[in-house]
Amino acid sequence: MNDSSWGAPPSAGYRGPTDRGPARPAGPVHDMGDAAQTRPMPIVPDAGGDQDDREKGAAYLGGPLFRDEQFREERFRDDQFRGEQFHGEQEPAAVPEPVPAAPEPAAAPVKKSAGRDLRAAIGVGLGLGGIIIASLFIYKPVFLGVIAVAVVVGLWELTSRLSEKKAIKAPLVPLAVGGAAMVVAGYLDGPEGAWVAMAFTALAVLVWRMTEPPEDYLRDVTAGIFAAFYVPFLATFVALMLAAGDGAWRVLTFLVLTVVSDTGAYAVGWKFGKNKLAPRISPGKTREGLVGAVAFAMVAGALCMQYLIDDGTWWHGLLLGCAVAASATLGDLGESMIKRDLGIKDMGTLLPGHGGIMDRLDSLLPTAPVVWLLMVIFVGSG
Repeated sequence: MNDSSWGAPPSAGYRGPTDRGPARPAGPVHDMGDAAQTRPMPIVPDAGGDQDDREKGAAYLGGPLFRDEQFREERFRDDQFRGEQFHGEQEPAAVPEPVPAAPEPAAAPVKKSAGRDLRAAIGVGLGLGGIIIASLFIYKPVFLGVIAVAVVVGLWELTSRLSEKKAIKAPLVPLAVGGAAMVVAGYLDGPEGAWVAMAFTALAVLVWRMTEPPEDYLRDVTAGIFAAFYVPFLATFVALMLAAGDGAWRVLTFLVLTVVSDTGAYAVGWKFGKNKLAPRISPGKTREGLVGAVAFAMVAGALCMQYLIDDGTWWHGLLLGCAVAASATLGDLGESMIKRDLGIKDMGTLLPGHGGIMDRLDSLLPTAPVVWLLMVIFVGSG
């Protein structure tokens, strides 16, 4: 290799006076053989050299333009140490081909769950149905007692949940006494008696709550009056139906239509439900389930009005069934709103597979005045 290949032109950053002899390269590059003379390489002194070396005429190159050449020289030193020869750019290392991941096993199909213990629900439902039918057709006052007991238990569940979750102290004693009185007054004295009992119950709630400190008085009495209207007053319309001459059959029609509506909504929604009806209130309810509730209730209504109710016709039953499906669904959604506000799933645990009494009364309570009014319009008060 000739000497000119080791130098650097002045424009390339050559430093040092020229009268001290030719520039001496720094590093081991001057020991290279013929193979290293295939291309001229810039002279890059060791960055760690001292000032004396520079003054003796060593070429000094700096700046970003020579960083790549310095990298090559350092790589050459490593190759020379291993007995290898540096021929320019290093070939990129071979990248191993990625091993294809094993296919994930197909997820097992999720079995659609009914969401509750069906055996317990069916067993409890049949037991309650037997008690209701027996008391309904054997002796009406016994069934009236069943209504009163259901009202008192429902009030206990509702006021207990209000107290536990919201610290609302709706007075249970005046509600329970007034609720039972409403049911009896409606059966004996009709709608007028029910309204009078409702008024006295509200007054009793106001007075009873005065025995406690005045803090949250308005909130507590408002919850108490709401409970009195929601549970016993709506249940009084069942007693009004019972008071008619064919009252047992009217109540049976009311119960059958409500149960059939709930069953149709549940069955059709579980099997075919895809479009949510009210996802923010009750995610389990679907529009398909509502269609099932209407269809089942209309068929049951036509049969019941045609064969069980005096002077009733099948088309009365179609209208009645459609109204029952709507009121039962709204009642269910209304209690779902209450439970969501309270942050609970069920109102109680008294009935295995069903929850509490209020979880079974949710669709019955708002449906009772609807059935009573349509019965009076279609076939009279009896």
